[in-house]
Amino acid sequence: MMCRRGVLSSGVGLGAIISTGTQASTASHVALLGDSIFENGAYVGDAPDVHSQVQTLLPHAKLSFQARDGAVIADIESQISRIPKSVSCIVVSIGGNDAIRASGLIEESASSVLAALERLSLVRDEFSKKYAPMVKMLLSRHVPLAFCSIYEPRFSDAARRRAAASALTLLNDIITREVFRASATLIDLRLICDSDEDFANPIEPSAIGGAKIARAIAQFVKGNRGTSMVFA
Repeated sequence: MMCRRGVLSSGVGLGAIISTGTQASTASHVALLGDSIFENGAYVGDAPDVHSQVQTLLPHAKLSFQARDGAVIADIESQISRIPKSVSCIVVSIGGNDAIRASGLIEESASSVLAALERLSLVRDEFSKKYAPMVKMLLSRHVPLAFCSIYEPRFSDAARRRAAASALTLLNDIITREVFRASATLIDLRLICDSDEDFANPIEPSAIGGAKIARAIAQFVKGNRGTSMVFA
């Protein structure tokens, strides 16, 4: 079982990987860190959550699961402190709740587009100040890393949905830059959870969306060979 560094996007049936690093290591102990993107059990009823779906796809791997509903970037430090040294692969989904905390900005008025963009840039800068050190801290474990982007909420109001998607591009740009700088792997949830049925509510993954996320994690852990591949 291998973890390979690269870029991973996965829709219902198509995955593409562009390798940005050459190192790979045997992975039998996987840590899942982050928020309710991974710990979505409270939102799927009796259906399987992401954790259990990953375990099903990786039956021979040991999972250290520290993701917690409501977690923010600052919580990753305590999460990683609770995983054992034997962990050989780490997957992280974090940042969505940090975005939610700043989401009130979308409702504020501005005198011009320039003024609105300036306010958004301040949110982006604050996000970067938290995200970049978090990535650096995880790099100190010296194991293959994968980070998830923040997917676009499925708000019922079309205008709010478009505004949120636009604002999140600023934060996802930070995630992308830091992941590439670290020669880690990006799991782009914007491409993975691309249908309304992937969501249990506007901001949480359903069992269907969770299955897609779990497949992307499994593909990363197993190690995808070549520059592109198709899988069911």
